[in-house]
Amino acid sequence: MTHAPASEQRTPIEFWLHLGLNAVLLAVLLTGPGWTAGPALGLCLLLGLVAIHRGPYLNRPSDEAPWRYIRYASWVFIVCSVLRLVREAGGLPGRLELLPDLLTVPAYIWVGLCFSVMLRRRRAAEDDTAWVDALLMGLGTAFLTWTLLIAPNLDQELSASQMINALFPVVDVIILVLGARLLLTSGSRQPSLWMMVLAVGALFTGDMFYSLRWALRVDLPEVMVDVFLMLMFALLTGASLHPSMRTLTEPQRVVVRNLSSGRTVMIGVMVVFPVALTSLMPPGTLAGNVVRAVLCVCLILTVLTRVIRSNNSRARAERISRRRVTHDTLTDLPTRELLTETVTGWTARADRDRVEVGLLFVDLDRFKMINDNWGHPVGDELLRAVAERLTEQVRAEDVVSRVGGDEFLIAVAGPAHERLAETLAERLLIAFTRPFSLSIGDVVTSVSIGVAKSVGGAGALELIRDADTAMYKAKSNGRNVYAVFDSSMHAQVQGRVRLEQALRGAVERGELAAHFQPIIDIQSGELDGFEALMRWHSPELGFVSPVEFIPIAEETGMIEEMGAWLLRESVRQLGEWTAQRGPGTRPLHVSVNVAVRQLRDGSLVRLVDEALREHDLPPSALWLEITESGVMEDLETALLTLNALRTMGVTLCIDDFGTGYSSLSYLNRLPVGIVKIDRSFVSDVGENGANEPIVRAVLAMTKAMGHRVVAEGVETEVQRDWLREQGCDLVQGWFYGKADLPANLTGWIEQRSPALTVGST
Repeated sequence: MTHAPASEQRTPIEFWLHLGLNAVLLAVLLTGPGWTAGPALGLCLLLGLVAIHRGPYLNRPSDEAPWRYIRYASWVFIVCSVLRLVREAGGLPGRLELLPDLLTVPAYIWVGLCFSVMLRRRRAAEDDTAWVDALLMGLGTAFLTWTLLIAPNLDQELSASQMINALFPVVDVIILVLGARLLLTSGSRQPSLWMMVLAVGALFTGDMFYSLRWALRVDLPEVMVDVFLMLMFALLTGASLHPSMRTLTEPQRVVVRNLSSGRTVMIGVMVVFPVALTSLMPPGTLAGNVVRAVLCVCLILTVLTRVIRSNNSRARAERISRRRVTHDTLTDLPTRELLTETVTGWTARADRDRVEVGLLFVDLDRFKMINDNWGHPVGDELLRAVAERLTEQVRAEDVVSRVGGDEFLIAVAGPAHERLAETLAERLLIAFTRPFSLSIGDVVTSVSIGVAKSVGGAGALELIRDADTAMYKAKSNGRNVYAVFDSSMHAQVQGRVRLEQALRGAVERGELAAHFQPIIDIQSGELDGFEALMRWHSPELGFVSPVEFIPIAEETGMIEEMGAWLLRESVRQLGEWTAQRGPGTRPLHVSVNVAVRQLRDGSLVRLVDEALREHDLPPSALWLEITESGVMEDLETALLTLNALRTMGVTLCIDDFGTGYSSLSYLNRLPVGIVKIDRSFVSDVGENGANEPIVRAVLAMTKAMGHRVVAEGVETEVQRDWLREQGCDLVQGWFYGKADLPANLTGWIEQRSPALTVGST
């Protein structure tokens, strides 16, 4: 059962009735005739019992134990009150006259337990100074109580009962310390908290008057005792009726604040006044003087403890602040600034000590995919595990640093002939083949590592820049490798950055174009459809090969926008061709490549549906090509998208089959209808090439699974004839025509007879 925050929940009518009725009873006790005191006190106890049983049921606190202790204490208070009335009426024999006072002890213990549990549940132990200040208040109160009230009345002979009653205020001081501790603790101070603290104050005051009247025989009216004890009972039990009572057993955030003026005055009074009072008062009995001296010393020691704690807290805060500047909060590794400072010191001594400083820039491959799939908490868990594994692989004198995101730097130094940096890079690549045990299971991730070295001269920032450059080179080499920096990489990186900047906004500027390559039915020679291929002509860079710009688009995320544009443009063009060919002709399809990021994007299905509806094309007219390796990066997420597309009626193709995982178990799980054999296997067929058995096996396998096959890269008549003999379904390649602009493909669109001869139109 959940509740709204206490501050937002309406206060129940029972709470206001409880306060109102008890206020009336207190007024009757103070102003009414003497005979009304007993009934008023009895009704107050009855109301308290109803409140302490009703309140926890209404408000459902996270821990009912404190209120259960108050309930036990309430029953004991009632029993003791009844027994005291009996004792005053002479109904208890002499040997039992201590019974009401002794039975009160468990009630005090339960009240103390109540405050202790609340302090533990609110995590009050984290706030050190509140403990000291609460103890200071308790010691100060105990000192004043002893000095002004108890000690002056100890000259007379006291019975055992009187002695016990005289000690009640001392016991109250312990509860008073707990109450003050609860009040001074960081966190919300809601009405229930104030009622509990005021109840403790009323208990102390009532017991003080009770001790003076019954134990020390001070002439005080009995109503003074009854008023405060009745007030204590009403507040202590009534606190359970207010919704804010739940905050008393909920963890509170510790907030470090400046010492308030009120708290400062309280500390000053509690220290100065007892010391001054000790100096001014005349000597008393030996026992009284000893107690007073002990309490005064305890006060001074408590203040000294507070000063020490405050100083230690400030020093600890300064250390934490400095560490936050120099260490990463997630992994506790040094930051870039600390590593830079260390490497600067190393490079300054490199020539003198004849050492080589090496820097490894380590970047997790495809870390964003892990964050996207399982969320940032799992990503953070992986980063901590990576930091631990990196630390395990280095020497004690090396420095491992997290410089942001999924990037780490490792600095090493040693004689040049030891090849420390390269050896460490090789060791890390092996270490990252082992899976990481995370909360979601085992996860394997590889790293790309850039290595830069200096024997003196180059500064820390230059080394970091060069290692970063080498890391990008490692990524372009296929990931899960390391690359050592050389000066030629600067030009490559500059070229890559220039290309990336030019590619941004290419869609909006209309710089992209869709080229189409014919796909032919090999048995009939008829046109079956086209594969759409993206081309980019930059005003600044000219024609840029897809081999150059597609990887950058995938890495930066621009491929999602560019892929969506290609899909819409391809469907639009197919719709135009379909209308141009008219009814009664062979239906055409268009095949569009889908990037890995698009498979993880939930909007792909909606994009396909909108594009087909806009141009009035059936789903079967669209083929979507996916790569084996792309799907296997995140199979489960990809399957959700692929199954939705297949249900819609879109044909799915495995592109470049044979170059990725090529697993029959995976292929059987994928809802594909077309398998495209990569051109690398087709290049030597028909000439007793080494790949012919592989192609035959793929054709046989896919036929058995009910898939159609497209052979890519067909460039000769020999290749075409061999594939036809083997039962291949469809082919594409330069033998039939290159990928071209739609304006140059008119001959294919208008052609109505089989295309059995070479064509390059």
